[in-house]
Amino acid sequence: MSDFEHDDIRTINIEDEMRQSYVDYAMSVIVGRALPDVRDGLKPVHRRVLFAMSEQNNAYNRPYMKSARIVGDVIGKYHPHSDTASYYTIVRMAQNWQLRYPLVDGQGNFGSLDGDMAAAMRYTEVRMAKIAHELMADLDKETVNFVENYDGTLQMPEVLPARFPNLLVNGSSGIAVGFATNIPPHNLVEVINGTIALIDDSTLEVDGLMEHILGPDFPTAAIINGRAGIVQAYRTGHGRVQMRARCEIILDEKTGKSTIIVHEIPYQVNRSKLIEKIAELHKEKKVEGITDLRDESAKETRLVIELRRDVVPEVVLNNLYAQTQLQSVFGINLVALVDNQPRVLNLKQVLEYFIVHRREVVTRRTVYLLRRARARGHVLEGLAVALSNIDPMIELIKTSADAQEAREKLLARSWGSETVTQMLERAGPDAAKPDNLEPQYGLKEDGLYFLSPEQAQAILEMRLNRLTGLEQEKLLEEYREIIDNIADLMEILMLPERLMGLIKDELIQIRDEYGDERRSEIVESQEDLTMEDLITPQEMVVTLSNGGYAKTQPLSDYQAQRRGGRGRSASAVKEEDFIEKLLVTNSHDTLLCFSDRGKVYWLRTFQIPIASRAARGRPVVNILPLG
Repeated sequence: MSDFEHDDIRTINIEDEMRQSYVDYAMSVIVGRALPDVRDGLKPVHRRVLFAMSEQNNAYNRPYMKSARIVGDVIGKYHPHSDTASYYTIVRMAQNWQLRYPLVDGQGNFGSLDGDMAAAMRYTEVRMAKIAHELMADLDKETVNFVENYDGTLQMPEVLPARFPNLLVNGSSGIAVGFATNIPPHNLVEVINGTIALIDDSTLEVDGLMEHILGPDFPTAAIINGRAGIVQAYRTGHGRVQMRARCEIILDEKTGKSTIIVHEIPYQVNRSKLIEKIAELHKEKKVEGITDLRDESAKETRLVIELRRDVVPEVVLNNLYAQTQLQSVFGINLVALVDNQPRVLNLKQVLEYFIVHRREVVTRRTVYLLRRARARGHVLEGLAVALSNIDPMIELIKTSADAQEAREKLLARSWGSETVTQMLERAGPDAAKPDNLEPQYGLKEDGLYFLSPEQAQAILEMRLNRLTGLEQEKLLEEYREIIDNIADLMEILMLPERLMGLIKDELIQIRDEYGDERRSEIVESQEDLTMEDLITPQEMVVTLSNGGYAKTQPLSDYQAQRRGGRGRSASAVKEEDFIEKLLVTNSHDTLLCFSDRGKVYWLRTFQIPIASRAARGRPVVNILPLG
């Protein structure tokens, strides 16, 4: 063991090392891959894809680019993982049956609702969707922090500015180590209305927000069966929403046959597998009465299920709801990263974190714009001073030996400017003064102005055509506009109501430009399927033998006999047993059963097993809780 002793070798407990390594791995998956950030609603790979497209100027109003080119940029610069994973991230962002508001505009084969795969990335082309630009807006104005890419050669955004709550609007799903998220998409108009309501009244609770945000709004539409799961999810972060296909039953008056038309299917249901399942149920006789099954879908879903004349279409449809994905459940799990930590959030918390993010983004943007405006205003201020003293300045420059001497002479003396004095009296003496400007420069209390080195350089570089009367007026007008803009930006920073008003205005603009009607209908109370919904109403014969065996048979099993007919046995019985009770009733009727101990039990007809004529039936003690 002494051979391995060395100053830089430490002895550690393997359990501690494995525990710490696993925690590090788990956190890297949670933060770096699987969970979205509450601020922009994106996972790292989605954020990097959009940033790479933005850097390529792959904008919505520019020509499409090959998907392979974008994928190469993504994995080469920002996301060093599989090209297949990056490509299918792009594909999903372009599929309008996956995202409520797709962030990528794709050209070519991007798959289908039937589960078809997208074409290879060398064949397809992409560009950013218009709404994706709203996530990237103001990224160049120092609104968010940038971090190094994987090899430290480039910078990429830690989060996007996101002008709308994308986490709710497009939803997200992912599985991490010990955490999973499954957030449904929502209607943009409803989410923005809810956000504005929370800005106006920060005391608004989840129930108040639900007056604006009614529930999930799936890209495949369909029907949300009941609000209880929505309410629970919005209050606690966890809930289950039952989705049901939108179906129509059409009766052909001539033939008497009914047809079920499926117009919309639940979210994330594979249409071709749904058809296969219906065909399988029919083949196995688990759903009877189907004579034909066709897929007539084009751009819109249209599944046609033709039925026999003698079946009840509502019962067939209820059986399809119960046994296929025509009815399915979306489990809501509102988990997102808050300060790089996974948290379960309710509806209000999601919107609150978004508002905090937007407040920071708009504040940082305003500070950036103010700094730029002051830098430009400072130069224009110097040019305005020059125009007010044009003759002595020209004389000073002409008598200078070189540019350096002219610059020093401009800086050495004070200058008067009535225009600048009047503007700064209204806006304040420091309105256009950059933060890092030394105190000896600018307008003094005696009304004299001392030029800074930047202003002196701008005066020396000013072209002679700027001295014309029209150009002088343009320059002064630009200076006045800059001063007014600076005053407006200062007011935004000083007055919280102005800042929040700006956030609201931007939300309203997005709502008006991209908003659309709700697709998913919400049924207030959940319509649960019962056994009665799955049983066709028909006349049944109920028999009870003296030995206590009961069964039912369809009345159609019995046929009227003509004179001389031999009749037909109704039931097989043991020796010395005989049919004691026989009655005709409907399969949906309720039977009252009296025991010899004076107890009465109720029983639905369809709960008694159907048996053939040759069967004795089932003992009553196995049907009723006799005791």
